[in-house]
Amino acid sequence: MVTLAGVVLGRVYADTLLTLLVAGAALGSVLVSVVARRLPSWLVAPVSVLAMAGYTAWCLHLSAGRAQLPGGFAEIVGDAARNAIPRLLTAMIPVEPTPDTVLLPVVAAWLTGLAGAEVAVRAGRVLLGYLPPVLLYAGAVYVVGPNAAPAIGATVALVTVAALGLAVSGKEAGLDPVAALAPEVRARVRLRLAAASAAGTAVVVAMAAVLGPAVAALVDTRPVDPRRYVEPPQVQTLDENPLIRISGWALNPEQQLFQVSTERADATAPPEGVRIRLAVLSDYDGVTWRVGATYRNAGRILPAPDPSPNTTVDTLRQDITVGELSGRLLPAVPTPVEVSGARVAYDPATGTLIRPDGLSPGLRYTVTSARERPDVNLLATANTPAGDEVARVLHVADGVPDQLRRLAAQLVEENGAPYARAAAIEQWLAEHYRLVADAPSGHAYPNLGFFLFGPRNAGGQRGTSEQFAASFAVLGRLAGLPTRVVVGFAAPGAGPVRAADAYAWPEVLFEGLGWVSFDPLPHPDEEPRPVEEDFRPQPEDPPPSEQPEPTLEPTASPPAQAAPGGPENSGGVPRSVLAAGTTGGLLLVVVGVLATLAVLRRAQTRDRLSRGDPGQRIVGAWRELTDALRLAGQPVPADLSASEVAARARQALTDTESRADTELRADTARGPDAGIGADIAQASGHGTGATGPVATGHSEGGPTDPACAAVDDLARLVNQVGFAPGAVTEEQAAAAADAAGTYTSRLRAGRSRWRRLLWSVHPGPLRWHR
Repeated sequence: MVTLAGVVLGRVYADTLLTLLVAGAALGSVLVSVVARRLPSWLVAPVSVLAMAGYTAWCLHLSAGRAQLPGGFAEIVGDAARNAIPRLLTAMIPVEPTPDTVLLPVVAAWLTGLAGAEVAVRAGRVLLGYLPPVLLYAGAVYVVGPNAAPAIGATVALVTVAALGLAVSGKEAGLDPVAALAPEVRARVRLRLAAASAAGTAVVVAMAAVLGPAVAALVDTRPVDPRRYVEPPQVQTLDENPLIRISGWALNPEQQLFQVSTERADATAPPEGVRIRLAVLSDYDGVTWRVGATYRNAGRILPAPDPSPNTTVDTLRQDITVGELSGRLLPAVPTPVEVSGARVAYDPATGTLIRPDGLSPGLRYTVTSARERPDVNLLATANTPAGDEVARVLHVADGVPDQLRRLAAQLVEENGAPYARAAAIEQWLAEHYRLVADAPSGHAYPNLGFFLFGPRNAGGQRGTSEQFAASFAVLGRLAGLPTRVVVGFAAPGAGPVRAADAYAWPEVLFEGLGWVSFDPLPHPDEEPRPVEEDFRPQPEDPPPSEQPEPTLEPTASPPAQAAPGGPENSGGVPRSVLAAGTTGGLLLVVVGVLATLAVLRRAQTRDRLSRGDPGQRIVGAWRELTDALRLAGQPVPADLSASEVAARARQALTDTESRADTELRADTARGPDAGIGADIAQASGHGTGATGPVATGHSEGGPTDPACAAVDDLARLVNQVGFAPGAVTEEQAAAAADAAGTYTSRLRAGRSRWRRLLWSVHPGPLRWHR
């Protein structure tokens, strides 16, 4: 019965090793109990546990050797003991028998055999002795869940073996336990036994009739998968968006990330450079591209996906030694089918690998990959898939700039076929933009807008492969193409892979061909054409002040006529009353409009700083700060990072309060009733002493100014929301609101009285585009 539990569990393993090891544990545990049945009961358990320890150690050594795991035996055993349960429930199916995936089944089988044999053999309670193996069997069925076919044959075998065990044990105990009794007593006992048997049979039949339909209905029910309750291995924040590492690697081109040696299945073929993949990014929210993969612990043999119909497959084998590459993502040629030398987790959807323990210098592993090559002759007529299965790689986040949409429409206008659209986007990027190594990282909508349409003399139209790949992917999705971004390396056939070899490229999914790579990078010897020559945005409507006023032809004035009913002043409302009423009405309208604007501005500030989760409130505080800068006449360009905006904010505060100090000194020299200067000083927190001029307090706006420090803290919180949105707290959101309020008040206080009044009712923040 214990062995049958191993048979059920072994259906999700890659080979029969697990079933054989469980069968050995079942045989060994029962054999020890049978041999030691004449020993005292308290001595059997320690002897059996010692035998279990020896057998388990042998099983771990055998499975570690077959899996070719690196490291010492003690290290392997310790790791298996710590991670046996989570790795068994997060391992990719089929599960490879490794120490951490065989330890728990072997130990559970041995302890089950020990408990069942002791109860059935020593105590003679055969039916009660069935309880441990039945529980083990039910646990094996639960662990397998919906990942294998129903275990009907194994279940029938379990019931059959249990019935045979009861029959054999009943025969050994004798068929007539009342044969030695007196005839009269024997007759009464037999009558009672018959009545009890009939009653028991009736109860069993009734339970079968009542519970039978409910149990039969569960046959077609999909069982619960326990793996959904266990979190699989996760990538680090650094690996969630490796696209941002491109710019850092570009600035350190000689950094040696890893060594590689490539062998092709065709030994006669000359060595060639290969494209090694690090990560596949399929999710884009308008700010960040993310991996979004679900990794499962895997053994040496990985599930091989079916190749696309119109592709050829090459087998490559690579030996990789990690150098200064950090994180958990493991470089490999797509698509890996076998990995040895490192414990890995695998995502079948993207064909990427991670090492849950992280990369370390000197780590060496071997990966065998099945590289697909699409038939390029079929690309021109190939279609792209559609529907829910590819909705993830067709999704376009809200907030796409209008220029980006117009560019995508222009590129699609004369290219109807999917491949023609992709080639047009590739050609546009390669011909109009410059590849540089010192461009700042960033691929949010504002960054892409500045890269595609920003002026050349201000840093626009130049970027790293990060901007090229991200722009292609976004333009492709706007053109109806399923796209994704891949980060990897252009590696030699053998030798070191340096940071200069890292780059990003886009891929497009075609029916029958799979994911096809594109290269939108420009040739180094070609001068890019200005974007303005080929892309002319639609002219915007001129502002009302610039629109020509209609020319009115002079007309002759009609002759004056006398009002009916008498002379002009003989009745009706006097003209002076009409003028006063009109002026008063207009004044009330103006006051009402200003009051409405003030209320709306206050409500907007309150909503930004007090509603939503902490991340939304921090973003709202940042908007308050950028609106304040715009109201002060210093708008923030869209391409600046949060740290650069904070530097501008500090400088703006310094300039404003410096002007206030200058005006204050001039007003003080003229007298105490100087007007605006005194108002500024009072609003800014400056004052005059009893007998001398104002103490200007030069620390305002300086590095130690609390308002400037608060601005820096707010910039750090905004970056934290962008890259780790779930990590901010309520306290940080409250601090962000205080920082925004303090800075806005200080900046507003440095304005004149008239400008301070207009600040509160300016309609700009209510309509400015975000």
